[in-house]
Amino acid sequence: MPVNLQPPVAAELRPIAGVRIGVAEAGIRKAARKDLTVFLLDEGTSVAGVFTQNRFCAAPVQISRAHLAGGQPIRALLVNTGNANAGTGADGMVRAHATCIALARLLDIAPAQVLPFSTGVIMEPLPHERLIAALPAALADAAPDHWARAAEGIMTTDTVPKAFSTQLRLGAATVSVTGISKGAGMIRPNMATMLGFLATDACIAPALLPKIAHALAEASFNRITIDGDTSTNDSFIVLATNKAQHAPITSLESAEGQALFAALREVAQKLAQAIVRDGEGATKFITVRVEGGRDAEECRKVAYAIAHSPLVKTAFYASDPNLGRILAAVGYAGIADLDQGGIDLYLDDVHVAQQGGRHPDYREEDGQRVMQQSEITVRVRLGRGTAAETVWTCDLSHDYVSINADYRS
Repeated sequence: MPVNLQPPVAAELRPIAGVRIGVAEAGIRKAARKDLTVFLLDEGTSVAGVFTQNRFCAAPVQISRAHLAGGQPIRALLVNTGNANAGTGADGMVRAHATCIALARLLDIAPAQVLPFSTGVIMEPLPHERLIAALPAALADAAPDHWARAAEGIMTTDTVPKAFSTQLRLGAATVSVTGISKGAGMIRPNMATMLGFLATDACIAPALLPKIAHALAEASFNRITIDGDTSTNDSFIVLATNKAQHAPITSLESAEGQALFAALREVAQKLAQAIVRDGEGATKFITVRVEGGRDAEECRKVAYAIAHSPLVKTAFYASDPNLGRILAAVGYAGIADLDQGGIDLYLDDVHVAQQGGRHPDYREEDGQRVMQQSEITVRVRLGRGTAAETVWTCDLSHDYVSINADYRS
């Protein structure tokens, strides 16, 4: 069961002017399952993306990067689940290109104006003929209010669709932001086995959008981890349809730019945290906050050492306040000149360790109380400076092993 995460209410997801979404059942891996999603973008839409840093990246990632770099306006996104089209060599590239060509013909656009995305099992040929055969059904289904259907259509081992919306005022205009994501395992920073699509009708200077996409990824999807594995298919796409009636945003330093970025970041972080809340087998949502570092990099090292530790994660699953495991993770995080005498550790409001040793007032029953909660904050103070970073993770349960052992069955 996901941790404090409910399915989205379709009526609460704001349509984005200039975006229509269609979903179909192509039978890519399983019959009678939504597994093909098409985003149709009006002319004038700006698109930017951030992709996996795994060097063994999937064919659709390579093609999407190339199409974005090519400079032609993007008019459609094509998403399939059930098959990652990764580890498929030249044949995988041919099949992914074929899907772009097929959709482009139906829309009377160039193939380079289509961005493909795949998620699912690695090293199996993409059944592109089934995908192509289902494209007319997906196009016939296209509507502005199909964000909830799209959230279902991109799921793999997810147990809950993930979608969020917000609105803000820019000048006299009401601006909407809506996004969806998927992912439940093979999640770690620099992105995750995730797909994320975030749209707004705000008017944003096209040259600014890549900067926004990267900043949003750093504040959200690049701050989550479930199991430490980096996927081959991660993609996070930000698009602006430029339909809202307000002066274009040309800088994030302006009041309007800051307000818009805050709204985009709010939705992006909810989407990223939803992935952790729905982590495979997860029973607890854990915030790891590291403060007092000399720079952000060393804070991230400590946060990820804690968040990736199987010993720490299994202790959280068992509600076992074996908190020396956290201090051990801090110690091997890779800070060569770390002074353990400057370290403090908190578990929510409980001061566990002070100056590198057990706090004199710490009682194990207090730690036990916090460990039994479904949401927990671990706070580490390094005592070295003013930098701070936050990472979100989950526990590691028996179900995680079972889900991944049975992934292809």
